[in-house]
Amino acid sequence: MGVTIRFCGAARTVTGSCHLFETRSGRFLVDCGLFQGQKTLKELNYKPFPFRASDIDAVLLTHAHIDHSGLLPKLVHNGFSGRILATRGTIDLCSYMLPDAGNIQESEVAALNRRNAARGRPEVRPIYTQADAAGSLQSFAPVDYEKWVDVIPGVRARYWNAGHLLGSASIEIELADQDLPQMPLRILASGDIGPDAKLLQPDPEAPTGFDYVISESTYGDRERMPITADARRARLSAEVRDAAARKGALLIPAFAVERTQELIVDLVDLMERGEIPAAPIFLDSPLAIRATEVFRKHASSLDPAVDVRRLLNSPQLRFTGTIDESKAIAKLTGFHIIIAASGMCDAGRIRHHLRNWLWNARATVLLVGFQPQGTLGRILIDGAKAVRIQGNEVRVAAQIRSIDDYSGHADGAELARWIAARRPIRRGLFLVHGEEPAIAGLATRISGQIMPAPRVIQPLLDDAYELSAPVPRLLDGSHHRRLAPEAVVRLDWHNDMSRLVLDINDRIEAAADDRARGVIVRRLRRALDE
Repeated sequence: MGVTIRFCGAARTVTGSCHLFETRSGRFLVDCGLFQGQKTLKELNYKPFPFRASDIDAVLLTHAHIDHSGLLPKLVHNGFSGRILATRGTIDLCSYMLPDAGNIQESEVAALNRRNAARGRPEVRPIYTQADAAGSLQSFAPVDYEKWVDVIPGVRARYWNAGHLLGSASIEIELADQDLPQMPLRILASGDIGPDAKLLQPDPEAPTGFDYVISESTYGDRERMPITADARRARLSAEVRDAAARKGALLIPAFAVERTQELIVDLVDLMERGEIPAAPIFLDSPLAIRATEVFRKHASSLDPAVDVRRLLNSPQLRFTGTIDESKAIAKLTGFHIIIAASGMCDAGRIRHHLRNWLWNARATVLLVGFQPQGTLGRILIDGAKAVRIQGNEVRVAAQIRSIDDYSGHADGAELARWIAARRPIRRGLFLVHGEEPAIAGLATRISGQIMPAPRVIQPLLDDAYELSAPVPRLLDGSHHRRLAPEAVVRLDWHNDMSRLVLDINDRIEAAADDRARGVIVRRLRRALDE
């Protein structure tokens, strides 16, 4: 067997990106990300890797987002001793993001263990600690864009700006063929591809002529209206003015890295122009505060048309680093803006602000990023009338709004153009990092026009393929699956249970009197006893 790839994450889902390559001379990963979203997926973070960490010789990291980098500390802790190759921007961001992820895991597990102790359940351990994350940073090695770097014997890689995030890259990989050394196997791993005209970032770049391309598909089934800087600011301005008119808080759950900085740049610019009311902008995320410093440091590598340093130093911007400063925001009345992580509302300080404001009709929640299945952000977008936060039921009276203009991902048309520009793609195109409808939508868009349909492949989690043959060959890996395919793509019982509890409460509250409530309870009891 020559070269194989195994899709250890981001297959029919948008999280847990991790691709394992095996060659005659060794093994390497492209990304090693954290699973997010529904609990069935997140439980994979606690389970063993589908490979031995000590067998991995190197990691090629596309960018710093946690769904691509978040399990690197676990990999190192479990015995990985090779290099993690990444751009300098990615390394600077990971130096804050990974320890922050470790700290979040420690604090969340501590809270969970307090609840478990009260319920007589065993303690659990964090996936990794803040100390593990800090230790893993010693494994990082910087690479420059557009320069070849040796990975393992017979394998070299070159990083190209993906236009998605500070330091993000699509990675060109060449694997030497022992029989035809002058004709290496050429593979391109897209990482996450940025959209056209993205604020702060250049358009994505990459070469042409590959045997295989592995492409993300996050928005593969969507096509946005063309986005210009003026149109983007106009849409944000309208949302902010509507929120200000309600005289409550504007909560913006945002990814701490880049999305937050883009929002700050536009919000401050709009305030300076008088297009939205001047108001304090609270950046309530220690990670986002540190990431903002990284953006200031790398300002010269960002869009030269934007005065990033000046806008990120606005007097309207208030950093709330400590817990006490964060709690103090809750005392405010009137219109103010809170930007806090996480962007999917599944962790971080945004959950406290949502608990404080969701029930209030004066508040507005503006979602500005992709919300995967099973996340609180997705549940809010889907119109939930009540949600559970930290074990408490919270009614939703706030305005729930969303805009796509700050997405870090190309839409279906942009992805199709990016793939077409990589041709010829001789053997196969793997579509990953997307939910099933997005992958299917992108496959339909490109099959027969950009690529022959049989060579457009939609792998399942833990699928493995032989890449050395003229066409990719699926290896029998069914006995190695960590999850059944349907468990990856559907909401799990945790989500169903949460919805059921809320529905029961709604029915009981809507009942005419105590007698009617008793009837509902007795029916539920009979159903449980069946």
